[in-house]
Amino acid sequence: MKLSVHSLVLLVLACFSLASFAVDVAGSRDLERVPRMPDAQIVDYRQTSDLERVYPMGSIRKISGQLRFDGQVDARGNVTSVTYELPPEHSATQAFTAAREALQKQGAELLFWCQARDCGESSLWANEVFGNAKLYGADNGQAFLLLRLAPPADNTLVALYAITRGNRKAYLHVEQFEANAPLGDLLPTSATLLRQLKDTGVLDLPRLAGEPDDSWLRLLSRALNLDTGLRVSIAGPRAEDWLEALAGQGVRAARMEAASGEAPGLHLELLR
Repeated sequence: MKLSVHSLVLLVLACFSLASFAVDVAGSRDLERVPRMPDAQIVDYRQTSDLERVYPMGSIRKISGQLRFDGQVDARGNVTSVTYELPPEHSATQAFTAAREALQKQGAELLFWCQARDCGESSLWANEVFGNAKLYGADNGQAFLLLRLAPPADNTLVALYAITRGNRKAYLHVEQFEANAPLGDLLPTSATLLRQLKDTGVLDLPRLAGEPDDSWLRLLSRALNLDTGLRVSIAGPRAEDWLEALAGQGVRAARMEAASGEAPGLHLELLR
């Protein structure tokens, strides 16, 4: 079968278009700890040294020209960011979940997790937090997660931001921040603990192997009381002490039960 010159030109252009879509930005690479979704393309890659970085730990909004959020992590260090455009067969939610699960399997600790309108305005995340207009989309199509890596890499944070734009293109932004100085104690938000418990069914806190810690006790009691319909089992070396302490903080005893197990620290499991 013979093709006309016009048809050949169209075929070459189509092949070129497909080939160009599969090519990453020059000089880019994946982050070691976050696997790439199949057929995803790196469309933005940046490396910055000795940068003062602020990560929100609450819904963001702008008041009188200033960004506002309830909490934050701020430090100086080196930042590497990778932005993936996802193929049509993979959603932003799928990529976000796969990245979160991979990091948690490596022992990363969740600090702040928001989804949809709970995050605030997508335009602020895209332009003010990440400085990347590609990440602007519908407020209800976004998710953000800030994690701290497990020791000995616990002075490294990873931020994930997933978004679906109005044109239905989906993106996953992954940012790795290596602090110049020790980050010290960083506590998650109560809403993040609750979201993790409800989404994954478990809450593993291996660092909490001793008697109830006051700061964590307040966080956990607030988390459980954000949804008073939840029931949980509690395991760990000091499970009974935690049960008693949580009850003392206003969590109804009928919502909790002790469980057996060899958990290295505090382990909460959602009772369906």
